[in-house]
Amino acid sequence: MLTDGDIVLRPIKLRDQRPWREVNRRNRDWLRPWEATIPPPTPSGPVAHRPTYRQMVRHLRSEANAGRMLPFVIEYQGRLVGQLTVAGITWGSMCSGHIGYWVDEAVAGRGVMPTSVALVVDHCFRAVGLHRIEVCIRPENGPSRRVVEKLGFREEGVRPRYLHIDGAWRDHLVFALTAEEVPDGLLSRWKRAASQRASQDAPRTTPRNAHNTPGNPA
Repeated sequence: MLTDGDIVLRPIKLRDQRPWREVNRRNRDWLRPWEATIPPPTPSGPVAHRPTYRQMVRHLRSEANAGRMLPFVIEYQGRLVGQLTVAGITWGSMCSGHIGYWVDEAVAGRGVMPTSVALVVDHCFRAVGLHRIEVCIRPENGPSRRVVEKLGFREEGVRPRYLHIDGAWRDHLVFALTAEEVPDGLLSRWKRAASQRASQDAPRTTPRNAHNTPGNPA
């Protein structure tokens, strides 16, 4: 379990089905343009179907047990509000993985997703032992791009027709971080940056003198 204030990331469970379905139902229009879809079958290929919730969780657990995935749900103030998965974990000379995520529109803009990504990146670098984390995002997905931009991920380029999203093969931008780039941790860097932004955005007031002086009315 990974925590920071009101934000908790924990492994997804079968008993999360009801809240997971409820938040997905409410966010259908918000999530649909960015969700993975099943491409049309080829003449010689198998016919794939969208998995049920139980099938999805069992697959995520199987991949996690094999060391290839870290599947989390995100809770905010005790309520399930999203999902974050580290997938494609590769060892040997690469030691990398990639992150995918979604969040309830009702809590977007509150720092839930940047904090969640930062927590998981620190866990991957410090506890798991990975060296590099990627996030691949459609160029049109402004909210997801703002997450990695706030966290200081490097933009590395475009992967043309990389994933089947919303019914078609879509280009994706690649963002990445390596462990050397965040020696003090990504969460602490994100909090420092957020604190600096807050102080810069705070309204400035002219201090009032304790005593009136000519030309400087109180």
